[in-house]
Order: sequence, then structure tokens, then C-alpha cells
Amino acid sequence: MAFTSLYHIEVLTLREYLLRLHAFQLQQIDREYNMHKQAWLNHQVTLTKEQGKKQVPIYKRFKDFFNYEKYLKELRKPKIRLNNQMKRMATIAKQVNSKKG
Repeated sequence: MAFTSLYHIEVLTLREYLLRLHAFQLQQIDREYNMHKQAWLNHQVTLTKEQGKKQVPIYKRFKDFFNYEKYLKELRKPKIRLNNQMKRMATIAKQVNSKKG
């Protein structure tokens, strides 16, 4: 919740304040991490290798550096494999829920 008035700040408990402070500090660390990761990637993309007597880029295309489609395909894969017991439990839950409605 973003603060929209001084009243909301004044009525914060110490616990709420400390939790918000901790969350803010975690956000700052995440920002620093992202900046450093960006700097690292900027360096990686400019890497070259020696080919004969000249230097050529390691990554000839952006897709060689970051395969967007590959990550999307990985995301679409099911993360949890259901065993027989889990499938039976899901079937029972479905039956119980359909009887309530």
C-alpha cells in the first residue's frame, strides 16, 4: 500500500514500519543486482574470439546470446508431475466441489 496521507504514516505500528523498511531494503538490493547483471551482460555481448588473425564476435545474432523462444517453451512445460495418488486426490476434490455447487 502506498501512503497517500500523513495519517497513514503516523498510525503505523513499529512492526509495520520495520517490515516496510525491510521490504524497501530488499528492493534496493534487487535494483543493485539488476544493475550489476546488466553490466555483466553488456560485457558478455561484446566478447570476441580469435578466428585466424582477426577478432570476431562470439555472438553473431541476438538469439545466440538470449534465446527468448527457448525460455518461453521452458515456462510452458508443466513443473509438477502428478503421481497416481495426486491424481486420485484431485479427482476426489473435484467431485466434492461439484456436489457443493
